Amino acid sequence: MDSARSWFQKFQPRDRLRSSTRKKDSMGNSGREDPQPISAEEASNLTKQRVAAAKQYIENHYKEQMKNLQERRERRNLLEKKLADADVSEEDQNNLLKFLEKKETEYMRLQRHKMGADDFELLTMIGKGAFGEVRVCREKTTGSVYAMKKLKKSEMLRRGQVEHVKAERNLLAEVESNCIVKLYCSFQDDEYLYLIMEYLPGGDMMTLLMRKDTLTDDEARFYVAETVLAIESIHKHNYIHRDIKPDNLLLDRYGHLRLSDFGLCKPLDCSTIEEDFSVGENMDGTSRSDERSAPKRTQQEQLQHWQKNRRMLAYSTVGTPDYIAPEVLLKKGYGMECDWWSLGAIMYEMLVGYPPFYSDDPMSTCRKIVNWRTHLKFPEEAKLSLEAKDLISKLLCSVNQRLGSKGADEIKAHPWFHGIDWDNIYNMEAAFIPEVKDELDTQNFEKFEESEHHVQTSSRSGPWRKMLSSKDINFVGYTYKNFEIVNDYQVPGMAELKKKRTTSKRPTIKSLFEEESESSETASQ
Repeated sequence: MDSARSWFQKFQPRDRLRSSTRKKDSMGNSGREDPQPISAEEASNLTKQRVAAAKQYIENHYKEQMKNLQERRERRNLLEKKLADADVSEEDQNNLLKFLEKKETEYMRLQRHKMGADDFELLTMIGKGAFGEVRVCREKTTGSVYAMKKLKKSEMLRRGQVEHVKAERNLLAEVESNCIVKLYCSFQDDEYLYLIMEYLPGGDMMTLLMRKDTLTDDEARFYVAETVLAIESIHKHNYIHRDIKPDNLLLDRYGHLRLSDFGLCKPLDCSTIEEDFSVGENMDGTSRSDERSAPKRTQQEQLQHWQKNRRMLAYSTVGTPDYIAPEVLLKKGYGMECDWWSLGAIMYEMLVGYPPFYSDDPMSTCRKIVNWRTHLKFPEEAKLSLEAKDLISKLLCSVNQRLGSKGADEIKAHPWFHGIDWDNIYNMEAAFIPEVKDELDTQNFEKFEESEHHVQTSSRSGPWRKMLSSKDINFVGYTYKNFEIVNDYQVPGMAELKKKRTTSKRPTIKSLFEEESESSETASQ
């Protein structure tokens, strides 16, 4: 508890002195006037905030300690099981176990290392929105390339997105799946939150659709199937994405899909939508204003109009509602089924070229989504198969009838997916292989204008300093480091460790896992 006591000492009333000093500085030469004392109520509120922050920090600290200990035991048990099942000499077994212990030691050392934005060289911007930006970055020590997502704390608080951004961090830290973008670490400074993730140079589904207009039936089937697996993986951990759209479906360099949230756009503000849905409606649920303002277009005309406005909508502060389920818009309460609605809207766009309820303005789109029975139509020019129409119709429907409400297996069993090898789809060649020249290639992402005076943040605040600001209380426990980051970071001791590694002829931890994967693939064939 000595460390806890010393930590509590960081919260002594030195801030009163700091605040008075700031007041004197602001008065300049006329600073002879004594500062106004803090009222008892203000002091009480400040104390309560510090106590809450201290309590949350300590609880989170020991919770993480227990979690790390449990995960360390699991990694040891897993390796011992692999070694027992493999044909490995006793000497090699001992070497691999020692290697794991050294790696665990380096991981513990890395856990104590305070990471900051100045550990990374910021490179090309690949995403920008109301909350922040996404950049390709290079870790200065090792040269490893990542994607850095940077979010402004004040905007998170002002727009009520604190719980959303914490849930995103928790999801990425908890869910281990090749369908989800990998999170290596997260940290914060006085102004920003940072997520360091794997960089996927294949771009996103939005860019692919804009380049190809539509996908073939086989291409769409492949990517819809991988999206099903991605959604299923987060649902198994009791998370609802709520914002699944082509912008958030990223492609790795081999063309396989990963679910993420690079869009950084503000979710649609639905606070005034519900009361506005009834305005100007006919008896059949259609909108009279829509009838007047939305001219009839052919599929090709609608496609051209959609592509003209698509990029602007994606990065606007309003966002696009085209993939949002009606129950989310109406705030009637929603569950995991809302993600399957989004899947249906994306599948429709892949095959037709634009979303099913696209309109010239977001409010009209919302009205169409709510009145989907009237507005869901399949253009004859698109020539969709009966199976494709059936699946889309069973995803874009009422919640109690929606496919997937009883689990992803309902969707997997649909005839449109006939021939899909669900267990090995990520081991197959992708339906589309993007052009990627090197690890820093960003040609598959939208180009953004850089500000002339880009300043790199270098704040590296300790835990007690972060507690001093009331806005930081909301982000206690945001810091995270993935065990796999030890493979990528040249932390103290790793250079010597690598020199002592066994020769390439001997099995490694990585090769043991790969051998098992290969043997299982052979058995399945």
